[in-house]
Amino acid sequence: MPNASPRRWRSRLKNGLQTLLILGGLALILAVPGYLLAGGFGVAVSLGVVLAGAYAGSWVPARYILAEAGAGPLDRRQAPSLYRLLDTLYERAGLSQPPQLFYAPSPDLNAFAVGTRHDGGIAVTEGLLRTLTLRQLAGVLAHEVSHLRHGDTRVMSMAAAMTRLTLWLTTVLQISLLFMVPLILAGELRLPWGLLLVVAFSPSLSTLLQLALSRNREYSADLDAVNLTSDAEGLASALTVLERYQGRWLATLFGRHPPAGLDWLRSHPPTEERVRRLMTVDESSISPLYDHHDDRGHQPAVINQRPGSMGRRYWMRRRR
Repeated sequence: MPNASPRRWRSRLKNGLQTLLILGGLALILAVPGYLLAGGFGVAVSLGVVLAGAYAGSWVPARYILAEAGAGPLDRRQAPSLYRLLDTLYERAGLSQPPQLFYAPSPDLNAFAVGTRHDGGIAVTEGLLRTLTLRQLAGVLAHEVSHLRHGDTRVMSMAAAMTRLTLWLTTVLQISLLFMVPLILAGELRLPWGLLLVVAFSPSLSTLLQLALSRNREYSADLDAVNLTSDAEGLASALTVLERYQGRWLATLFGRHPPAGLDWLRSHPPTEERVRRLMTVDESSISPLYDHHDDRGHQPAVINQRPGSMGRRYWMRRRR
């Protein structure tokens, strides 16, 4: 595992504390409607359902999730250069499982990881492979490997479950209040209006915290990706390209400068801020996968054969 500088450890500690605080905030928001519905028992049941759902979700095979997303498996013969990259990244990240790479025939520029470090996979789209160079892809893949390495998919699944359950409990509580209106008007029932005011804003607050958690994990994955590749410029270059292509719809809707308030509603941090942070990171002491003088890094990834349609049940086959 690459050595981490004191500055990098401080950043990791800061991101970890932020994650715990955000998850604590989500749990607190979830506890309010649970308490109003069934007291302490409601709080315990609500949190228990979230934990049980997160545990059950960890048993869903990554191949199943990717199959549902329309991604098919790429084997080593089809994408040798990408697998060489992943082999190095997995070794540096301390992941013992062999890499699983998947291909989605989409023109969008995207890559995503699913599952855990023990049974995870990374999917890349056709648009991403056609647009980025190998050096840029190395940064993107390192970012996704970091998500697997630190179990970010499980953390985000838990946060999403908290947000959905908060919305469901709030809806149940609101319906219950409608049936209590006669008692309230007759003065036979007194309600904790302060808590009810919190409940009214609970779904929105929970959603905002979930988005904040996603941005936090993205910053952390960027930092770890540089630790794996020792090439902050490669990832920064990839992010700039992705922003140039993916940000066009915002320019169409809002002109050249989208409203700053939209940053609160983004699951990923602003690209400019990510690039700024990357360029201040101290690169690790390991050798970079590609450097300025390596012509291979300026070439696109070679895909010898795109996988055909696999159907949605290929995930049931034994993994080779």
